[in-house]
Amino acid sequence: MGRRAPSSTGSSPELRRKRTAAPPPEPPTPRRFCSMADVMRRSRPVDAPPPVARSREAIYETLLCDTCGSGDQEEELLLCDRCDRGRHIFCLRPIAAKVPIGLWFCPDCAPPAKPLKSQSWGPSISAFPSPQTKIVDFFRIHKDDQDSVPAKCSLSQDIRRRRKRSLVMHKKRRRILPFVPTEDRARKLKQMASLATALVSSKTEFSNELTYMPDMAPRSSNQARLEEGGMQVLPKEDKETIELCRTMQQRGECPPLLVVFDSREGYFLYNSEFAVDADIKDMTFIAEYAGDVDYLENRANDDCDCIMTLLLTTDPSQRLVICPDKRGNVSRFISGINNHTPDGKKKQNVKCVRYDIDGESHVLLVACRDIACGEKLYYDYNGYEHAYPTQHFL
Repeated sequence: MGRRAPSSTGSSPELRRKRTAAPPPEPPTPRRFCSMADVMRRSRPVDAPPPVARSREAIYETLLCDTCGSGDQEEELLLCDRCDRGRHIFCLRPIAAKVPIGLWFCPDCAPPAKPLKSQSWGPSISAFPSPQTKIVDFFRIHKDDQDSVPAKCSLSQDIRRRRKRSLVMHKKRRRILPFVPTEDRARKLKQMASLATALVSSKTEFSNELTYMPDMAPRSSNQARLEEGGMQVLPKEDKETIELCRTMQQRGECPPLLVVFDSREGYFLYNSEFAVDADIKDMTFIAEYAGDVDYLENRANDDCDCIMTLLLTTDPSQRLVICPDKRGNVSRFISGINNHTPDGKKKQNVKCVRYDIDGESHVLLVACRDIACGEKLYYDYNGYEHAYPTQHFL
């Protein structure tokens, strides 16, 4: 016998619920069309620039330097790629040598620099809690010869031998003198630590000599005889002096120089020896300009501001430069003078000279006058080509 379906009039409230009717559809909104007169009034000419380009042109026309407030010298005015504010390259601190290639951010938009790790050479240039073992490893000092005395004896004997020469012989040709290293062990460690800190912050590996990398100029290209107009040969006595200084540097003896960072000028060097009669004498060897050797044409668009001329040949494609951006020594931190003003020229106390040493070109930095205690080291960046922009140097 079949079962009958339950009646919808049962006592359950769920079954008594009525279905809600759907609302009637709204009538469509009538579309409003613009008249042809309105369309023609709002349209732009065919040759008109887009709105974005027009606004940028307006920005460039009214662009001013945030530091000096001037819009002059547009070719030396940088535009921040983040905030679109302008800065002259000579208003930056440190001063930029030229307009950089690629993206540039103003000091307010630039990402913060990563601080140096405290276990290396300290967070700043003012303090160096560095153990001596790390300094020895960083500069690859020969540990066996650190405390050897024969080199000091030979240095003192060489100085005495030079003093015994007659005044007439001294006037004929000035000889290069070896530097006198710091005898105080703690001060010497501080000097070396300051250089290590500056090199690490600049992401530069220490090297006291010219390096020839596989993808750059080979060593065979460095031939002093190819110099246009000839190159002076380093005399035998001066060559012995340079070899003596190199031996002292390998043993950990270095000139009494301290590397300091300044927010206006960047890194610079000064004579840190405050002992009695501690001036760096005239014609004292400071350092050899070290770094990677490359062809000049390969560095035409390089942003490195410390490239040094090594060889000027008749063929422009064979000209060589020293690039200390990857490998270098203390020479890359010597400041440049403003050779456009008399006061700037008076600051120069170091000269840059190229010599023929064993058939190869080398750049030597030598004191051109006595450098007093606490005095900063300066030399002329435009020693040969007069092409480096120094008119804005401090």
